[in-house]
Amino acid sequence: MTMDKAILTCALNGVLTNPKQHPVPLTPEEMALSARDAYNAGASIMHVHFRRQEPGMGHFPSWDPEVAAAASDAIREACPGVIINQTTGVIDDDVSGPLACLYRIKPEIAACNAGSLNYLKLKNDNTWAWPPMVFLNSVEKVQKMLDAMAETHTTAEMECFDVGIVRSVGLYLRAGMAKEMHYNFVMGVASGMPCDPELLELLMKYKSSDAHWQATLIGREEIWETHQRAADLGGMLRTGVEDTFYLPNGDKTTGNGQLIEALAQCARNAGRQVASPAEAREMLGFN
Repeated sequence: MTMDKAILTCALNGVLTNPKQHPVPLTPEEMALSARDAYNAGASIMHVHFRRQEPGMGHFPSWDPEVAAAASDAIREACPGVIINQTTGVIDDDVSGPLACLYRIKPEIAACNAGSLNYLKLKNDNTWAWPPMVFLNSVEKVQKMLDAMAETHTTAEMECFDVGIVRSVGLYLRAGMAKEMHYNFVMGVASGMPCDPELLELLMKYKSSDAHWQATLIGREEIWETHQRAADLGGMLRTGVEDTFYLPNGDKTTGNGQLIEALAQCARNAGRQVASPAEAREMLGFN
């Protein structure tokens, strides 16, 4: 599905990034201020991770439903009409934390990791950046997530780290695991799909033809060529300090507002206007 107007998502903060090194919002107040900057630049959707609020612990995730509620309430107050997209990512089979937050805040969208991946990265000296690990997302785990999303009237955004996972989403749809799923092509993880505009175009062949889609592009300034291709192909667009700290000219961003401004320019370069939150809600069927 292509869109004349571009819906922009801000990946507001991510997980594990050290706030002492990067401009990542942690508290509900910081998240609301950063979301407002992105909102003013054109973002209609905020993809949010929740962080521990104890002093010195903000680089760790939180699955406390009250932390989730405080953050989402602050963002909604700062950004009238905004659409909340909640993370649900956990590396093992225990989904109790993500589901507790889902039931508490009832977001319009929730990210759902759609398949398992060997999650790997090398340092410059070719030693592992972290111990090799498996990001487990069995069909049973995915179904638990989808069942809870059906109860909260939340649309599943299926995060696809590889081409086989993209194809798996089509199988999930045919098997009736959920009535609707969006695709999120995650490109740039070292052991997943590369951030490549030619590959992005090929992926259009392997997704359900009527499904909404976007690309999450992880890296430095080299990702912006693929952002532009996503805009040209008519997809939804996403960026934020979860995905990159670099603007198209190679400068480091000061925060989410600058990144969304650059993403909005990609849409305009493709001859597309940026959708308002009200327009995004109508386009996605959330009214």
